Amino acid sequence: MRTPSPGSPAGRHTALAVALLAATVVAAVVSLAVGSRTIGFGEVLGALFSDVDSDNATVITSQRLPRTVLALVAGAALGVAGALMQGHTRNPLAEPGLFGVNAGATFGVAVLVFVFGVEARGATVVAALVGAGTVSAVVFLLGLGSLRRGAMVMLAVLGTTMAALLSALTSALILLDRQTLDVLRFWEVGAVSNRDLDLAVPLLAIACVGFVLAAANAFSLNALALGEDVAQALGTRVRRARVVGIAGVTMLAGAATAVCGPIAFVGLVAPHVARVLSGHDYRWLVPYAALIGAVVLTAADTFGRVAAPPGELQAGVVVVVVGAPLLIAITRRRRLVAL
Repeated sequence: MRTPSPGSPAGRHTALAVALLAATVVAAVVSLAVGSRTIGFGEVLGALFSDVDSDNATVITSQRLPRTVLALVAGAALGVAGALMQGHTRNPLAEPGLFGVNAGATFGVAVLVFVFGVEARGATVVAALVGAGTVSAVVFLLGLGSLRRGAMVMLAVLGTTMAALLSALTSALILLDRQTLDVLRFWEVGAVSNRDLDLAVPLLAIACVGFVLAAANAFSLNALALGEDVAQALGTRVRRARVVGIAGVTMLAGAATAVCGPIAFVGLVAPHVARVLSGHDYRWLVPYAALIGAVVLTAADTFGRVAAPPGELQAGVVVVVVGAPLLIAITRRRRLVAL
């Protein structure tokens, strides 16, 4: 197999991928080292790869490692879901919540608490996943007949409508019940801390399936960017490509939202930053968005731990505060606005 030349497009993309992968590793190590108690990198490596018995090692393995892994996976899932959404809708403002995933997950949690009075974390995760999946399925079925022409525009309209409806219903439940308000005001912030990895493992498996679907869908997105007629002429099965893309977005965004709560801006910012590096080639844009999303969410969670001592800011808050001006800056570039 020939090794790509450093000056060739493939060589450049490979070098960028390696650099982003290195940035992801650095973000993970810093996340393990930084917090209310700063731990040296040597102790971090010792806790991970050696049988070290100390207070710091316990903090790393039992507290920081689970939330770091979750931040990496959730950030990557949201970044890829956003890339798929923007690619299919040709809308630079598209993000995973466009299909009503976030609103469906929130409504599922609200119904669980309001109707059944259940606040257990495991039940909350299941309710969020069921809500996200149900809304995506309803939106998909309602828009199924339009998948050939203007498909994603119709699905985006349906998703936005469902999101508005469910947000209104959720607000009504919150106003009617104090218990529901108490649960949702913390869950809606979005966080990777205090999450049970035993419950997250099945959802991470769902996200892995979503990553596979996204990787397969990236090739179709390059053809669909030329228009559906051209894509069909090139041999792309447009209907199947749309279905695979929708399924990938639902699995990735649904799993991340169910575990972490609704986290905004990661799925919006990561694809735009990735597009600066890759152009419009989704074979590279999708993995770039995954790595950038992982770095952004992990860095936001790390920064939140030290931003407001003795407490901490949740990752969802930090992402919005930092992501909003960043998104404004990058979308002011004209070539990024039109996809």
